[in-house]
Amino acid sequence: MARQRSIFSFVLVLLATFLMSCGGPGVAVAPPTYTPTQLERIQAYIPEIQAVRDRSDELKTLIQKGDWINVRNFIHGPITEARLNLTYVTPNLLPKDQPAARQITRDLFNDLVKLDKATSASNPLVALNQSKAAFTDLDKFLDLLPKKEEG
Repeated sequence: MARQRSIFSFVLVLLATFLMSCGGPGVAVAPPTYTPTQLERIQAYIPEIQAVRDRSDELKTLIQKGDWINVRNFIHGPITEARLNLTYVTPNLLPKDQPAARQITRDLFNDLVKLDKATSASNPLVALNQSKAAFTDLDKFLDLLPKKEEG
């Protein structure tokens, strides 16, 4: 009886080994790429995000002048709209880039909250630091995006 169990176990091991060797991918899997639709959706938002990014000096000037009303308008207007655009772009990124994009979007939100608090307290030093952090987050996000193909 013990001999039959050991032979049966041996046969099961051979069968499992054979099935495992047959189950692997036979062809190399191509790395994920963007579909034309995804590229089109992403490219539609890049100019709007980049336009806000290019206005960083404008916000810095407003903070340095202590023009807190216009700073808050800038935070709740263009920068918040850019953050919303980041959330629209994220699902169209490659799956490997989506977690980083979500984290950057969360970081941007947290920076904007701190910037808004600094603005409410009329604290130019903290406001400048948080605005710099917010625009750094936008840069990080833009770096994740696929580059527009030439040609």
